[in-house]
Amino acid sequence: MSVSLNEIKKPIEKELAAFEIMFRQSMKTKVPLLDTIMTYIVKRKGKQIRPLFVMLSAQLFGDINIRTYRGASMVELLHTATLVHDDVVDDSYERRGFFSINALWKNKIAVLVGDFLLSKGLLLAVEHRDFDLLEILSNSVKEMSEGELLQLERARFMNATEEVYFEIIKKKTASLISSCCEIGAASTTKDPDLQKKMRLFGEQIGIAFQIRDDLFDFGDNKSGKPAGLDIKEHKLTLPIIYAFSKADKKDVKRVKKLIRSNKISDAEKIQQVVEFITVHGGMSYAKEKMNECRDKAFEILESIQAPKDQKQVLQYLVNYVIDRTV
Repeated sequence: MSVSLNEIKKPIEKELAAFEIMFRQSMKTKVPLLDTIMTYIVKRKGKQIRPLFVMLSAQLFGDINIRTYRGASMVELLHTATLVHDDVVDDSYERRGFFSINALWKNKIAVLVGDFLLSKGLLLAVEHRDFDLLEILSNSVKEMSEGELLQLERARFMNATEEVYFEIIKKKTASLISSCCEIGAASTTKDPDLQKKMRLFGEQIGIAFQIRDDLFDFGDNKSGKPAGLDIKEHKLTLPIIYAFSKADKKDVKRVKKLIRSNKISDAEKIQQVVEFITVHGGMSYAKEKMNECRDKAFEILESIQAPKDQKQVLQYLVNYVIDRTV
């Protein structure tokens, strides 16, 4: 069943409003330039998918509370910091249809803004002695950094296997979603088994989320992500890796050479790579794996004793994330 994001948010509208207040407060600063940039960031916030995962996970085991809000704020501060830093690393001048921080204020300021956001998230935990939430989030920062570096290393040699791909996205993308679900659970239950189940639930969603993002690279979306960006950046995504595993060595060598080549236009390069992937079943295989991850996540959720209607809202959010075209 397809449910809109607004419908998913409706049952916790008041809680989301309370989170929004805390998040805005956590970004306040007495430095005028920094305050201007923080205002710019807040006004251009995304869909709040990660805070939603925190709150809906928390709600399974008890009432959303002040620790849930702090956990959601910590996650959003970290996520925003990584986006600001990613734009610097990728030389990207646009984010969600608006100018990125580095486009408006240059790289040095953007890096410092990212550092500021990260430190605010850490301080929010330390000031309230939320050391369990801090440990979960700190582990996510470590995993994300390792995943990015592993991806850069493998892309350089064009030799990623499916096993390595899943290792990369577990760290790079799934670690933050799994942290959202674990932090939400930790804010309302002390049961380590339930917290672990929610972490594993979030990990499966995070993997599916990244595969959906991989599929966006082939143009079938309204996300605003330019088609072929991963190809241009030599990122080996699941459709390409699978196609490489099924094609003969001569074809693989030709396509790898094509990806590295600067002699043809980006549009022509993307078209040829997409044709290669489609012929060798890369797209359909990636979709199959994405749906497998969703099914595993739902199995974990089903094994948890919690109100049926609240589990259903979480399922709606999962389906929204995986079925999205934006």
